[in-house]
Amino acid sequence: MLRGFKNFLMRGDVIVVAIGLVTALAFSTLIKSFTDSVINPIIARLQGGKAVGLGWQLGQEGNNATYINIGSFIGALIYFVIFMAVIYFLIVTPYKHTQARRGSEVFGEPGPVKTCPECLADDIPEAARKCRYCGSAQPRME
Repeated sequence: MLRGFKNFLMRGDVIVVAIGLVTALAFSTLIKSFTDSVINPIIARLQGGKAVGLGWQLGQEGNNATYINIGSFIGALIYFVIFMAVIYFLIVTPYKHTQARRGSEVFGEPGPVKTCPECLADDIPEAARKCRYCGSAQPRME
């Protein structure tokens, strides 16, 4: 039972989706900070408000709503970089190593491709004999 669960978790799609989700969550924090610390004060300047931190005061002194807080954004950017480094070194690197031991390459460079002369699809593997989209025979690449 546990072996089946382990095999399910070690499938390539599950790991790729998990990494994509974690990346999206970290990126959403970065975007939220940017909007809260930069965009919102610019909008608030048109209305009025108060704030203090590393940045520029656009309106009345001490008004947090019209303060562009660059310090908070830089903090979120640093958080994002550190978070993604941790994800890479604690999830991606061991996963690549495990999959290499199993004989498959993940997160590697894509192989050479060619363009189908019939349907003009440009992502046909170079060694393909037929197009995956239109089924036409492919010329040999030498």
